Amino acid sequence: MLREYELPKVERLTRRMDEELKKTIQSLFSGQKLGVLATLKKGQPYPNLVAFAASNDLKRIIFATPVYTRKTSNIEVCDKVSILIDNRKNRPSDFHEGVAVTALGTAEEIKADELEKFRALYLEKHPYMEDFVSSPTSTLYRIEVATYIVVTEFQKVMEHHFGK
Repeated sequence: MLREYELPKVERLTRRMDEELKKTIQSLFSGQKLGVLATLKKGQPYPNLVAFAASNDLKRIIFATPVYTRKTSNIEVCDKVSILIDNRKNRPSDFHEGVAVTALGTAEEIKADELEKFRALYLEKHPYMEDFVSSPTSTLYRIEVATYIVVTEFQKVMEHHFGK
């Protein structure tokens, strides 16, 4: 039997809360190396584990992938993606101490004129991935983040939208 649940209220952000939210996201991102990237194929989500890095202003998330993968072909058809980054440890405390960030945005392959800048950002976080990133069969993608949805304390939800 299905029960109706009340959705958690999304907090409206003041300037001060924006700074708190930014610190929460930056702290999580600095402590995590992997996220779950979701692409779409014919309306069906397709999740992948990816190593990521984020720009200091949090407007961009970078990930590397082999050129010929489902995620790259999915992005060619539909550039709308999401990535989930969280700090779970599979313990009961996750329900009260866990933080999960979902970034919604569009993904595009990084062009040659910006490649070195974003490669350096990515390798700063993942220096052990240098051979992979430098391979001619790999490429870097940039997610232009439109929205962050941050969930803490299991149901405390905050959003940040980047203006155009």
